[in-house]
Amino acid sequence: MTGAPYGAAFTQWRAGCPDAWHAYTHHAFVEGLRDGSLPRPAFLHYLVQDYVFLVHFARAWSLAVVKAETLDEMKICAGTVNALVNHEMALHVQTCAGEGINEAALYAACEEVENLAYTRYVMDAGLQGDFLDLMAALAPCCFGYGEIGLRLARSAAPDTPHRAWIDTYADDGYQSVMTSVGQMIDGAISRRLGPDPVRAPRWAHLQNRFSTATRLEIGFWDMGLRGS
Repeated sequence: MTGAPYGAAFTQWRAGCPDAWHAYTHHAFVEGLRDGSLPRPAFLHYLVQDYVFLVHFARAWSLAVVKAETLDEMKICAGTVNALVNHEMALHVQTCAGEGINEAALYAACEEVENLAYTRYVMDAGLQGDFLDLMAALAPCCFGYGEIGLRLARSAAPDTPHRAWIDTYADDGYQSVMTSVGQMIDGAISRRLGPDPVRAPRWAHLQNRFSTATRLEIGFWDMGLRGS
């Protein structure tokens, strides 16, 4: 397994579902962020739903602390919870506040079906499975947003109104957290499945976890576009 910005396991999982991964990371919603054509109502609808999503996502990472087997795994997972709750969600709160939507309204927002499906799938992966199941289900969101952020930072229209969103995920802080998460996942997989995990009987199951979560990401962007 060769290395990658977010680790060797991510490289293999992404290669295992190339069509879905491209559909996710180059979705019309994403391209609208890049060129500035995404309607403001669609962006705000997405932000509200993504705030609710991140609440559950933080809970899933908290569950990962419980599922962890080493102190290093616990530290990385706890640090990711902190990054989500105290940094990433701040973008949503700040942007929505400018539109008259306060944080209490965000927290109480009614979840769309796609949001329910995705967040509960991730939680079920952790509750039903083990640490690796949970990591495979969490990985598409973490690394996909990092990949999207870097690409859009290089190619976005100078006057796109979504620059703050792009900068959040292209930022060195977010990228550093994702690099640490990728290294931690590689170590967790090697520790549990051995030095050649792709040949392990469980690998196909983990790939399916990752691929399913990637498809649910596509549905999340579809849901965002409905807001326009």
